Formats: sequence, structure tokens, C-alpha cells
Amino acid sequence: MKNIPLLRFPLSAILLLYTCVMANAQSIDSPSGVETKAPNSNYKPAMDGQYRVAGAKTTTPYKADKLAEKIRSPWAIVAMPDGRLLITLKGGGMEIRNTDGSLAKSITGFPEVQDRGQGGMLDVALDPDFKSNKVIYWSFSEKYEQGNLTAVAKGMLNESKGTIETPTVIFRATPAINSSNHFGSRLAFGQDGYLYVSAGERAIPEGRAKAQLLNAGMGKIFRITKEGKPAPGNPFEHQQDAMPEIYAYGFRNPQGLAFDPYTHELWEGEFGPRGGDEINLIKPGKNYGWPVITYGIEYSGEKVGDGIQQKEGLEQPVYYWDPVISPSGICFYEGEAIPEWKGNLFIGGLSSMQLTRLVLKDNKVIGEERLLQEKKERFRDVVCFKEMLYTITDVGNLYRISRK
Repeated sequence: MKNIPLLRFPLSAILLLYTCVMANAQSIDSPSGVETKAPNSNYKPAMDGQYRVAGAKTTTPYKADKLAEKIRSPWAIVAMPDGRLLITLKGGGMEIRNTDGSLAKSITGFPEVQDRGQGGMLDVALDPDFKSNKVIYWSFSEKYEQGNLTAVAKGMLNESKGTIETPTVIFRATPAINSSNHFGSRLAFGQDGYLYVSAGERAIPEGRAKAQLLNAGMGKIFRITKEGKPAPGNPFEHQQDAMPEIYAYGFRNPQGLAFDPYTHELWEGEFGPRGGDEINLIKPGKNYGWPVITYGIEYSGEKVGDGIQQKEGLEQPVYYWDPVISPSGICFYEGEAIPEWKGNLFIGGLSSMQLTRLVLKDNKVIGEERLLQEKKERFRDVVCFKEMLYTITDVGNLYRISRK
């Protein structure tokens, strides 16, 4: 009767241990991966674990509750300190939603956005001192000079009046050009208190070329102060003919930006063309290659540039997809309710109509899972808040994902 001593432990403790062990043991269950479609090219990954890793499967029961529907063109979502949700509306304006999904307040008073193509009201971030100062930051497509660009503004949220007070544009990804696509853009505050901003390369040849230039704001990640000035210590702050706000460069259309809550490292997700969607670990001053290297091809089927995937001095993605998943907002799960999700990266997928879960270990992807495909909706953004995930879709549905 060697098993009898186990009865000295509370049954609840034994069940908890069993759950955790089984969750970890069964997290990676398919060596063949989750992608079954043929790739667009015969390009090969530069390293192991960069492409089509083993499939993962969540063993903890979870549910996705629809909290709201028919929200008018939502683009981004952020959790407020009290658990309510602040949602941007692509046409301009924002909404505050209660924890049950009901509308608490519509917010107006923002500068005019250029709601055309992929442009409009984009991301939103809370000031690190939001509880006391009620300041928020947002990115949007702005008509500017003879064209348009990605801009960042700030203002104080007056919820009782349903308005933004003293809205001020603090940064612009200049120069302005005429394009209705690839604005980016995500916002994330780092532990250093500075605001990180992603901007796309605008999808036209003029902007694409500028993704490799340090004197232009296309295809960049910026690091700025709360006033929109270059953050001290930026990698190009003393380089002549370089924008001192630039933190990293060589991006196509980065719509995902999030800090790992455990390592505090910055991660980025971006759209490739046909193939070549990427997840990158961002380091200051590094060049992430677009359009010189890519695992994608042109929509026409031709090669992008010289059709190369590696070049000295250019960073490799941690992970890429072919075919694409169209990655938009991203977040890291920190909760305890679903143990095997802790520290995992979640990605909203547009054309793929799914949430993608990446299992990470030592900054490498070791498992991939595709969630909520049965909804058949374009998942625009996802936010991880305590034990839950919240996600919004292009048709205006708001979901809360939690343990059953």
C-alpha cells in the first residue's frame, strides 16, 4: 500500500498538482504543426523553430462569451484599471464598455481622423499614471500637408462629460505621403516610462524604400517621451540625418506591439505580403530587413526585391507564417486560471479569422495553437487582463475568454 501516504495531503492540493502537471505535459501534442495549406514559396527558415512548429492544445476548459455586438468599426481595446474597456472606433471617437459589455460612455472631442482605407482612429494607451491624471494617448491617420501620416496625440479623459480635454498631437511619422494603407500602428509603454510607437511603411514604393532610411518615419518603431520628444538614450539620437525618435527600423506594417511582462522585452507583430507575416523580438538600433529580406512574395507572385531571406546585419524574425495569418493586436497572458497559457503570446488574426496562441520558451516558439476559428470573424485586437482575454472583431463583436 505504498500510495497510502499521499492521503496525508489535502485532496485539493493533489488535484491542483495533477492539473498543472497534465497541462504542461499535454501542451505540445502535435509534431506536424497546425498549418495544412501549401506555402506561397519554397523559402526555407534560417533556424529551427522559426516556422511551422509543433501544434499545441489547451487542456484547461475555457469559454468565449460574447459581451457586445455591433460596435461601430472597433480597432483597438485596452483594459482600464477598474476592468472596464476603452475601445477605439476607426471612424473617430472611443467607447468605454462596462465589464458586462454594456456601453458606459461614448467619448468625443478628438482631432479629425482620415477614415480612408486602413486609416482612421487606431490604437490607444493609458498613461502609466492614468489613475491620477486620466491621460490617454492614441494614434491615428492624419491628413497633413499634401498627404497623410501616422500621428500620435494625447489628452485628458473626462468621462463624466464624455470628452477628451486639451487634445494635442505630440508626434508625427513624417514625411506625409499619399496612401490609404499600412499606417501601423500600436502603442505600448515600457517600464522605462517611455512610449513605444509603431508605424507602417504605407504600402507604396516611396514608403517601402523609406523603411530602410533613418531620416523618414515609415516602417519604424519609435521611442518617445510623454511630450513626444526623443527618449534619452535612443540609438540614433546623435546620428546626423537620422530621426532621433527611431528605436528600430525595417518594418512593413506593424500592428502588434507588446512587452513581455516577465522579461520586459519588446515584441512586435507585422503583416507580410503573400507569406512572411512575422513576430520579432525588438532590440534598439536593429534593422529588421523589410523590404531587403522577407519570407513573403509580392501579391503578383513575383519576388520582393532580390528574393532573399537572409543578409548580414539584418535581423531574423523569431517566427513567421506562410500562408499569412494577418496578425493584428498582440498580448501576453499573465493569469493563473489557465496554467498552460501563462507567458504565452496571443495574436489577433484578420484573414485567418482566429486567435493564435504561441508557446514561448527562451524567446523561441515551441508550440502554436489556433483558437476561436468557429467564430469565422476577423480578430482585430486582443488584450490580456488578469485572468481573462478580451478580443474585438471587425464586425463589432466583443468577446471575453475565460476558464469554464
